[in-house]
Amino acid sequence: MSPYRRRVRAFATGLLLAFLAACGSMSPEAVRRLPSDTAAGDPPAAEPSEAAAPQSDAAAERAAGPSPGAGSAADAEQQISRPEQERIAPELQDLIVTGNRVARARPGRAGGSSAGTQARIAQFAAEPGPRDELPRPAGLDEEIWFIALPGADDGEQAVSDDGPGSGALLASLPSDEADAEPTTVPLPLEHTDVRAAIRGYVGTVDVTQAFRNPYDEKIEAVYMFPLPENAAVREFVMTIGERQIRGILREKEEAEQLYLEARAQGYRASLLVQHRPNVFEQKVANIEPGKRIDVNIRYFHTLPYHDGWYSFVFPAVVGPRYNPPGWQDPVAAVPRETIGEPRTGTAVRYLRPSERSAHDLGITVDLDAGVPIEAIEASHPIETVRKAAGTATVTLAADGTIPNRDFVLRFKVEGVTVKSSLLTYVDPQTEQGYFTLMVHPPADLRRMERRPVEMVFVLDTSGSMNGRPIEQAKEAVLTALGRLGRDDTFQIVRFSNDASLFGPEPVPATAENLREARAYVEGLEVGGGTQMIAGIRAAVAFPHDEGRLRFVTFLTDGFIGNEVQILGEVHRLIGASRIFSFGVGDSVNRYLLERLASEGRGAVAYLGLDDSAEDVMRYFFERISRPALTDLSIDFGAMQASDVYPSRLPDLFVGRPIVVTGKFAGTPGSLTVQGRAGGESVAFMTGAEDSAPEQSFIASLWARLRIADLADRLAFTADPNGELVREIRDTALTHGLMSEYTAFVAVDASEQTAGAHGTTVYQAVPVPNGVRYETTVSDR
Repeated sequence: MSPYRRRVRAFATGLLLAFLAACGSMSPEAVRRLPSDTAAGDPPAAEPSEAAAPQSDAAAERAAGPSPGAGSAADAEQQISRPEQERIAPELQDLIVTGNRVARARPGRAGGSSAGTQARIAQFAAEPGPRDELPRPAGLDEEIWFIALPGADDGEQAVSDDGPGSGALLASLPSDEADAEPTTVPLPLEHTDVRAAIRGYVGTVDVTQAFRNPYDEKIEAVYMFPLPENAAVREFVMTIGERQIRGILREKEEAEQLYLEARAQGYRASLLVQHRPNVFEQKVANIEPGKRIDVNIRYFHTLPYHDGWYSFVFPAVVGPRYNPPGWQDPVAAVPRETIGEPRTGTAVRYLRPSERSAHDLGITVDLDAGVPIEAIEASHPIETVRKAAGTATVTLAADGTIPNRDFVLRFKVEGVTVKSSLLTYVDPQTEQGYFTLMVHPPADLRRMERRPVEMVFVLDTSGSMNGRPIEQAKEAVLTALGRLGRDDTFQIVRFSNDASLFGPEPVPATAENLREARAYVEGLEVGGGTQMIAGIRAAVAFPHDEGRLRFVTFLTDGFIGNEVQILGEVHRLIGASRIFSFGVGDSVNRYLLERLASEGRGAVAYLGLDDSAEDVMRYFFERISRPALTDLSIDFGAMQASDVYPSRLPDLFVGRPIVVTGKFAGTPGSLTVQGRAGGESVAFMTGAEDSAPEQSFIASLWARLRIADLADRLAFTADPNGELVREIRDTALTHGLMSEYTAFVAVDASEQTAGAHGTTVYQAVPVPNGVRYETTVSDR
């Protein structure tokens, strides 16, 4: 037996002895009297509880093969996750041995199955509602199943030693070769296939995740992944062979319980939950050795439009977050082999730079712009087939499939002026009308001159910005300094663990001040955490010159876990300032950056690692060199509009239209948009297009915006009675959408797999392109 396996066996023996001593089977004195070489050989003969039995030699030998990635024995210090605790037999509920310490388990019902539960496995008939409006894939035998929860008569029952729900988390046993890490890590997620259909400025996207078990025992796969921050997720289908199981949407706690019951009983099941508006977690239970399970997610979203270009973005990886000390809902960044879940929040596991999984990415986008397309460009190598003047099919090329950076597809439509447009939909069952309106600024704004500005540049100099990101951010600020006018003033703020300023207050854009500012920017160094709140407070703490518009520009990757806290602070302090956020990097936190700009009534731009910082900043100054249309209001006329979002309309900048969505009860017709620009009143009109049945997605877009608005209010105000939470949950359930308080679950109840649910395998992901593993992933 190798020295490493002796250490693992010693660890398992220690677990057994600690348990025996704790529950009285062996006294502490007897444990201390054991010979010192016990750990290297067989444990002494005893009659331990079967529920606490260590692995057999055969099980240890199986674990020595391709490891499910659970990690080394030394990593067992991590606290056992709540689902693991819930499936532990009652006699172990009070005492769980984790590594070299004893941790008390949370009280609660043990998982597993009971006779009452198994007797009530039932087929779930599809409920009427928004889910059924979606087209269903043809040609497959589609079924919907669920597991009935135990009733009061079932009582508390222990997990059977040889039945479903008694699986154990195994230790990874690498080869005896010294410290050599494999270049390819066997993990369950093989492929993500993305198929998007874009009609005008609305995208319908199907994402299929293909999971296959590469090990010789059953597994549960867990995968943390991003979606667009404004995605309205309303379709969830699990595919096993030729069969499809359509997921059901439930309150989050109920969906999680259904999943745990199914997992414990050996049924193949999947669960989709939301941790952030742009961070989701997929769990797939009871994948048998060599078998494959696919999960399909469908969502809708609107595309941003900037200066004649529409942008379709598919985020590929969740970037590593910094979580301030004491934050109760962190998204931790941990190494691949980390066992279990953190005490609070969640965690993303990352591959080391020398590691690679088999997971790759495929993307196909079907474009129908409605008007001729002048140009198409992308962040990745693509293959393009033009079918007509306004249509195209774009496919990700074979040499761009590693999922370590966002896929960005931009297409430019013909013509200098794009008219504002209104799309409507009336639900045939409820007769409720929904609309979405894209408002383009009037051409007259281009002829007006702007007022002097007070520019506040806020640079993220934390560790995640090391390398190319900080170079891009510096280049952007240096470009901006050269474009300031003689009547403008400026300030520079840097933040990481703390914040510091170029000067005590904004200074005039004189040649001397600009020369000193350039030296200050070029001398900035990176390191430390991302205490963004310190940067926000420093950016608005000094008095505001009422004669100038204050523009606060954040340049950051947004890799932080306390987004809600930051948005709340911006809401409290922003005043009359406007916020422009620049996402620097290839996989930035778009949720934070978009919400910062929205709350600050500004705009957002993205600066990729290969983009021209000079061009991006030049476009920004072209926008602010003309007055925005402020104090915006819309007269909906005979439409009788209500519940319009965003509830506070942002400023309308040249080249930057806004999208407004709401309900209506009257007749769609001409609308009047009013505002002020350069001290003058401005008004213009727009019309409506014909309502069409295929525009039913508008109701989902409205519901998603309502949920986002309620979530913002929840961040800004107290909710002691849970009214905002109930409104979010009710809106999501009514419209069949994912939210923080709802989740999708799918269960194949046609057959049970043999044995326990097996080892939980966390799908590790690469760190984003340009981000350094050693400065962002915690080994603690």
